[in-house]
Amino acid sequence: MECLSPIIGEILSSMYNSRYSRFANAFKFKSNVKALNDSLERLKELKGNMNEDHETLLTKDKPLRLKLLRWQREVEDVISKARLKLEERVSCGCGMSLRSRLSRKLVKILNEVKMLEKDGREFVDMLSVDSTPERVEHVPGVTIVHQTMASNILVKIRDGLISDKAQKIGVWGMGGVGKTTLVRTLNNKLREEAAAQPFGLVIFVIVSKEFDLRGVQKQIAERLDIDTHVEESDEKLAKRIYVGLKRERNFLLILDDVWKPIDLDLLGIPRTEENRGSKIILTSRFLEVCRSMKTDLDVRVDCLREEDAWELFCKNAGEVVRSDHVRPIAKAVSLECGGLPLAIITVGTAMGGKKNVKLWNHVLTKLSKSVPWIKSIEEKIFQPLKLSYDFLDGKAKSCFLLCALFPEDYSIEVTELVMYWMAEGFMEEQGSHEDSMNEGITVVESLKDYCLLEDGARRDTVKMHDVVRDFAIWIMSSSQDDCHSLVMSGTGLQEIIQDKFAPSLRRVSLMYNKLEMLPNLTEEYCVQASALLLQGNYVLKEVPIGFLQAFPNLRILNLSGTRMKSFPCCSLLHLSSLHSLFFRECFNLVELPSLETLAKLELLDLCGTHITEFPRGLEELKSFRHLNLSRTLHLESIPARVVSRLSSLETLDMTSSHYRWSVLGETQKGQATLEEIGCLQRLQVLSIRVHSSPFLLNKRNTWIKRLKKYQLVVGSRYILRTRHDKRRLTISHLNVSQVSIGWLLASTTSLALNHCQGIEAMIKKLVVDNKSLKNLKSLTIESVIINTNSWVEMVTTKASKRSSENLDLLPNLEELHLRRVDLESFSELQTHLGLRLETLKIIEITMCRKLRTLLGKGNFLTIPNLEEIEISYCDSLQNLHEAFLYHEPFLPNLRVLKLRNLPNLVSICNWGEAWECLEQVEVIHCNKLDCLPINSTCGRIKKIKGELSWWERLEWEDPAALINAEPFFNPVKEVPLLVLS
Repeated sequence: MECLSPIIGEILSSMYNSRYSRFANAFKFKSNVKALNDSLERLKELKGNMNEDHETLLTKDKPLRLKLLRWQREVEDVISKARLKLEERVSCGCGMSLRSRLSRKLVKILNEVKMLEKDGREFVDMLSVDSTPERVEHVPGVTIVHQTMASNILVKIRDGLISDKAQKIGVWGMGGVGKTTLVRTLNNKLREEAAAQPFGLVIFVIVSKEFDLRGVQKQIAERLDIDTHVEESDEKLAKRIYVGLKRERNFLLILDDVWKPIDLDLLGIPRTEENRGSKIILTSRFLEVCRSMKTDLDVRVDCLREEDAWELFCKNAGEVVRSDHVRPIAKAVSLECGGLPLAIITVGTAMGGKKNVKLWNHVLTKLSKSVPWIKSIEEKIFQPLKLSYDFLDGKAKSCFLLCALFPEDYSIEVTELVMYWMAEGFMEEQGSHEDSMNEGITVVESLKDYCLLEDGARRDTVKMHDVVRDFAIWIMSSSQDDCHSLVMSGTGLQEIIQDKFAPSLRRVSLMYNKLEMLPNLTEEYCVQASALLLQGNYVLKEVPIGFLQAFPNLRILNLSGTRMKSFPCCSLLHLSSLHSLFFRECFNLVELPSLETLAKLELLDLCGTHITEFPRGLEELKSFRHLNLSRTLHLESIPARVVSRLSSLETLDMTSSHYRWSVLGETQKGQATLEEIGCLQRLQVLSIRVHSSPFLLNKRNTWIKRLKKYQLVVGSRYILRTRHDKRRLTISHLNVSQVSIGWLLASTTSLALNHCQGIEAMIKKLVVDNKSLKNLKSLTIESVIINTNSWVEMVTTKASKRSSENLDLLPNLEELHLRRVDLESFSELQTHLGLRLETLKIIEITMCRKLRTLLGKGNFLTIPNLEEIEISYCDSLQNLHEAFLYHEPFLPNLRVLKLRNLPNLVSICNWGEAWECLEQVEVIHCNKLDCLPINSTCGRIKKIKGELSWWERLEWEDPAALINAEPFFNPVKEVPLLVLS
């Protein structure tokens, strides 16, 4: 019996389940009948629509026509089958078993009906010819009116829409700058133009930060009059969108506010190469998004110019701002908005109709202190910017916030910024200084792409937009993100009270003020502070011991540009965590205490100080890596056996220092020698002056080749910066024929020869040894007498032994500077040395008194890649090319032409010749020059500079050229010609 129990249980369970299933089907009989009737009605309606679209059906391609006919047959079959089963229910009686069986059959038919209904809706979407969507729908909202910069950007975008080369156009810029307004204006202008605009359909879609694939698909589907269904998958809807867009002759899809790259295939967007007339525009805060989506044209939207910003401010604040008593302050308030449209509109609206001058002054004070004085500033300006900020990773956030420690509109040196980041531990600690610097530069470029930083006023600098800086200070003024900071930089502060400091502070920036003294704080008060920036307080003579003791965990201390004469020894005892110490431009600083207690110090900057001795105690610091002694004009002593003990040193910068290095045996007793530097195995960057000696540049010092960067000045102090100073060698007052220099020149990127002898012999040796200086990109020759006849002999001799194509000594030369060199023609160098100069981009010639022409009569070569020419104080110069019958411009890619103090210069080109790439022209004291290589087709001209009297004497073959060039002419004050000896 026990064995039978499981079997009996299974039988009873099966009987129960079967009986329950029959009961459930019988119970749902009525609902299934109703559902089937409803679905049949919808299916019949769809079939009717198909019959109405019979003419469209006949015009479709054959495969589609066959599918539609098959669908119609299947619909007729299922309707007939359903009708029979529904009639059968009348005669089936009330038995539960019969009702259950019929209910199951109805459910099966219902599923067939639903499938056919779904297929039918897809066919209706494809055949809907009577409901063609409007070509361009109006997008409500503010549009651009009379803004010069915005109008210019619109023209760029419109040009891109016409061009065959731009299928995808990226419009990018910081939050609140007006990207949406721009594309909205574009959309509505296309609507106004109606039939004149080239697109069959314009679709405007809002994407937003929280990307919702289905939501974006629905917006596109609505414009295509495609119905969407909840049960339909994203992939199915994408296929229907694809078919709908392929049906369009050409379309314009505007994707507004894109935060991350979008896979257009997932949306159902045909590839632009499939629809050549179709275009896609996307707006984003991040250039990186545009690049990831492979845009062909990227247009940056910058802030408004002052005039446009003021007009927008007036529009939102009302006529009150034009009144005499409010206008000056209102203009200042408008300027504080930094040309950011969102800020202008928000502040202008908040101040609308306000006539009280005191209220305007209050607002101006608050804005200048980066204080969000009304709630709407936080909500409408800072919160949108915070969305961009939240997109950054933790490291990038920290790097970004540190930029706000600098004053408003301050151009920050990128290297200085990255050094701060390194000191704070934001960069990877493993690897070399160059690796960390490259990582930092990558972060800088990323922040620029996110529109949170922009290019500064000088090369290799960045700055923050005023409103972005205000936002960053707003972030740091709260305790959130563990970044509470005191920022009062560049405000003209003369004193600061103790109450401004708090234990929660992480960073303190009081740079570029007029502080005369600092308060004595309680010992170890600002225990969390890692950075104290006091640079630029030019009247500050000392930092109280008690003040520094309040910052026991500092990693960065910057006292640059102060009037300190010395630094108290006891202050250093409390800075055991210090990583970077700056005394840059402290002209009064003559001595420092021993730094041996700063166990974690890695960087010391003493540039421009008046120290006379090498800093003491550095040899005891095992982590010390970077020492800047540049422009230490009073440094006289470096004790022997100190530098060689700086085992971790990576950078030694002694540019323009008074101290000159010598080799062993040629220096004063007890002083450091060049051989000590050679012992530094981790050294990567070196800049020093050395005494002129034939022993300095021999192969005993080949350790120099392992350096990644060097600037070696042999002889007198002489430095002319170029763009290729990564490995620079400057030799002055030395007979270079007496040194074996080939090994060093092989790695040098920039070479300067000043008052040197034996150059011909040096070159002859290079030619004989078949040495081509492949790394040399910049060459400067000054005050040198060159005997080109001897060069002809040696090059001719060598040329007989090898093909002329191997003769180029300088195959990668990009810059050539000639000063006080006795040449009658530049082509003497080019021809006699066999230089092709195919890579040459810049020529600068000055005070070459014998120079008559750039290229002589026998020289018909072009300098194909030359971009800049600057010639000055060459009294004998008459023309740039003596062969006047050449047909093609011999400078086809010249962008910049600067001619100064050339009293006998008559011509630079053929009459009527045009240099199409020319952008800048400067002609000063060249009174005989009466024509320029400019005609009406030269569309790249940006600036022409010269005396008004010269400009009025110019002759023009093409009158239209003068009309086109006139707006770019900037007259200079006429002064007497300078005569240089």
